[in-house]
Parts: sequence; C-alpha cells; structure tokens
Amino acid sequence: MRKEFVLHVFDKHLEQLIEVFGQCPPEKRDVIPEGFKNHIHWHLGHVLAVTQFHVFGLAEETPIFPGSYDNLFAYGTKPVDWDEQPPQWEVLYAQLKELRRALHETFENRLDESVPENFLKAENIGELIIATSLHMFYHQGVVYGMLNALK
Repeated sequence: MRKEFVLHVFDKHLEQLIEVFGQCPPEKRDVIPEGFKNHIHWHLGHVLAVTQFHVFGLAEETPIFPGSYDNLFAYGTKPVDWDEQPPQWEVLYAQLKELRRALHETFENRLDESVPENFLKAENIGELIIATSLHMFYHQGVVYGMLNALK
C-alpha cells in the first residue's frame, strides 16, 4: 500500500474534522439537536474511540486513550446512558489534534503489515487507516449538519 496516499487521506480527513469541531460554540457542544441521538461532544469522543479500536486495537497495538472511552463513546452509546462524566471537550479536542502524530509514529512504516481477520475485512494496517478515514469523513458530515441544526 502506498504510504503517501494512505497517510495523506488520513491527514486530510483529520484536518477537516478538527476544523469542523473547532466551529462548535461552547454552549452548543452538549446540546442534542432534534432528530439526533447524540451531541457534538459525543461525536468528538466517538471518533477517538473508534480510531483507537479500528486502527490501534485491530493492529494489536497498545491503546492510546483510556478504556473509559469505550463505555462513553463506542458504537451504540449515547450521553443519556453515561454513568460517568466524559473527558472535557478541551481534552478530547487536544487528543484529536495529537492523533496525527500518534498514528504516524506508530504506523508510518507498517502500512503493509497484516492484521488478524476482522469485521472490516481489512488485510493490513493501511486498510485499517483508510477505513477510519472514511469514518472520520462520515462524522465530519454529521457534525456539520448538527451545527446547522443548532443555529
């Protein structure tokens, strides 16, 4: 897998996601707009939790975020079910900005490394990164729509 392509796609979607989250006013971060089941704060944590699971977890690497992220932000979770307070927005946003460095340092020279059979049907780390890039792109659109709904 061509390293420049995989990492460029990831970086591009991450930068766009950072930008769209940066547009969310503080008073709107924990508001669930009509028609949605989660707020933008949840989406921020969800992107981190899923990236950890899809890339770091399926590549059998050490997690980079606390295990509580799974309870708070995994697929199927929602804020009304939280038993604990989530990390502050600023903490999650800083981690999102730091994600590029962590991913590059860990996987930059391992993109063709095989991964165990998985639900994504990815055969190597590069494919895991592409899958998480698409996931980021999806959430970028959702958050953008939520921002418009919250105006």
